[in-house]
Order: sequence, then structure tokens, then C-alpha cells
Amino acid sequence: MVERLNRFADGFERHWLAVLVGILLTYSLLPFGAPILKWLGLDGLAQAIYQPYKLMCHTYGFRSFFLFGERFVYDRAEFERVSGIDTGTFAGLLQARDFQGNAQMGYKVALCQRDVAIYFAMGVNGIAYALVRRRARPIPWLVFVLIGVLPIGLDGFSQLLSQPPFNLFAYRESNWVLRLATGGLFGFSLAWLVFPLIEGAFRPARSKPHTVAGSE
Repeated sequence: MVERLNRFADGFERHWLAVLVGILLTYSLLPFGAPILKWLGLDGLAQAIYQPYKLMCHTYGFRSFFLFGERFVYDRAEFERVSGIDTGTFAGLLQARDFQGNAQMGYKVALCQRDVAIYFAMGVNGIAYALVRRRARPIPWLVFVLIGVLPIGLDGFSQLLSQPPFNLFAYRESNWVLRLATGGLFGFSLAWLVFPLIEGAFRPARSKPHTVAGSE
């Protein structure tokens, strides 16, 4: 048992980046399978994707992509008009979260626009990092804050705090372009901060000689 765990740990040390990239790309692209399955009439399989992702993301219909319908995205006003859901109430937000689409509007991708951008950008940058990992260094924390945290924070929190129950200033709803841009910047900067740090943490372990079980 111990030997198997040692082999697993050794394998993960050598292939952690491939594992992590695979997880990130799967997590960001699998939600597009839900509307495809829904469109094919395979609702049970579609729910196997929709329901777990609801635990990880708000999945509001007016902040998500749609496939096989009139439009790829619906802003809040258009979503309310076509779906008949009033998103200005808490009950309406729950409905917008649960709404998966229809033949007219298309079927909703199971992850919101911003989260798709974050995790896909991290996965793609993991591939890019693999090409230069021997020379790569973590980006400075200040750069991470300026290009990663600040844009997504301004876009997200200005939207949140301008809407009920806060209403701190004039109402503002972001759009899909800003969500993709800020999410992508956050994912890009986080990847180039975290991947080199993980690499640096594993490097001392690789440099140590491996002992054979029972040789001591």
C-alpha cells in the first residue's frame, strides 16, 4: 500500500501540470455539453451536468451563453422579455438560475460567462506554461492585482453593489464582453502566478534521491 502511494505521489509530482490542465479544460468546456444533450433530447444526461454546476456557479440565464436558439447571449432586459422571468426579485433570480432554455431561446451553457473565461484561460495558459516552465517565474503580486484582481473586482462588485439589496449607486449590469475580458485576465494572471509556485514547491522533492522501501 505504501509503495503504491509512493508511486502515485511520484507520478503526480512529474505530471501535475498535465493533470491540472486537463481538469481546468474539462471544467470549462463540459458545461457546453449540457445544451447539446438537451437539444438532442437527452435530458437526463444534461441534468448530470447542469445540477452539479449549480452548486459551483450562479448560472443566471442572463449571464450565461445559449446554444441552438435565437441568440448566443441575452442581456438582462432581453432575457426578461423573452423568458418572462422578472429578475428584479429574489424569486426571479432563482428562476433565472434554474432556467435551462427552450426551443426558441436555445439551451443554456451550465457555467456562467465569466467562469468559463476564468477556467478556460487558466487551462490554455497551463499549456503555454508547459513550453517555458524551466525558465518561468511567478508574475509579481502587484501585476497580479493590477491586471487580474482589479478589473474583475471593479466589474463584478460595481454590478453587485448597484443592485438590490444594496442599491449604493446608479444601477449597472455588466455585459458578456466585459465578463469574458475580466474573467480571462484573472485566469491568465492567476495561472502565471500559481503554476510557477507549484513548480517551485515540487522542485526540491524531485532533487532528493528516492529511497527503496526496506533499504534503510
